[in-house]
Amino acid sequence: MEGLVEDFLLDFAGQNAVWIALAVFLVLCVLLGVRIVPQSQKFVVERFGRLHSVLGPGINLIVPFLDKVAHRISILERQLPNASQDAITSDNVLVQVETSVFYRILEPEKTVYRIRDVDGAISTTVAGIVRAEIGKMELDEVQSNRNQLIAEIKKLVESAVDDWGIEVTRAEILDVNLDQATRDAMLQQLNAERARRAQVTEAEGQKRSVELNADAELYAAEQSAKARRIQAEAEAYATEIVAKAIRENGIEAAQYNVALKQVEALGAVAQGQGNQTVVLPSDAVDSFADAFKMLFGRKSQ
Repeated sequence: MEGLVEDFLLDFAGQNAVWIALAVFLVLCVLLGVRIVPQSQKFVVERFGRLHSVLGPGINLIVPFLDKVAHRISILERQLPNASQDAITSDNVLVQVETSVFYRILEPEKTVYRIRDVDGAISTTVAGIVRAEIGKMELDEVQSNRNQLIAEIKKLVESAVDDWGIEVTRAEILDVNLDQATRDAMLQQLNAERARRAQVTEAEGQKRSVELNADAELYAAEQSAKARRIQAEAEAYATEIVAKAIRENGIEAAQYNVALKQVEALGAVAQGQGNQTVVLPSDAVDSFADAFKMLFGRKSQ
């Protein structure tokens, strides 16, 4: 039975060998001519060793046996390993800068035929640009204008790698490190600046205190002058009233005023604390009597 099957297959193959070969050739052509490219990749096709085309995502057709997919390039965004390089600022301070770069390949036909080690080339380019840009700035500017420095580095790196078909999507300065001696010097400078600010603040406070005291003294002097002026005006008014009374009533008004002053003076002496003896002049009682006579004399009139 088995011999009959083998004889049948051999007989069939002998009679249809051409068709079988043709079918195998067609299947092989389909397998070699159809290329399905993933969304995250691009294929570089060569014909007789030369660049022929670049296949994008999806189903693509090539000529079997003539065309060959030479390179499969990922177009996903890539991150270079974090790199550290030394740089010297314009004020001669040695710093160690840690950088990180993100990029992606836009034109694989340029990348594969113009540069061999993409990561190494970009890393070298970034290191040179970082050193050059930091050399133009002082240390304080590197610390305070980091965003501006990053933007400038990114622009220069993009310009440098444009011929390689690469797009730099992001460039970051992760850290700027200083040696211990520089850190100690900066700490001393910071402490000195803090001490200076404290002294300035204290001096300004003392100055303000002196100004306020002067203002207070000036205000007190102004108020005292106002009080003296008012008192002088009151005394002048009283003197004017007395003078008017004297002019109208003659010498009696003057005697009455003198007697009244004597009474007020004796009353002030008698108001002292403790037991005390008040010595009256001999004419004090007469003055009292004269004052009362004048006063009651006017009332009766």
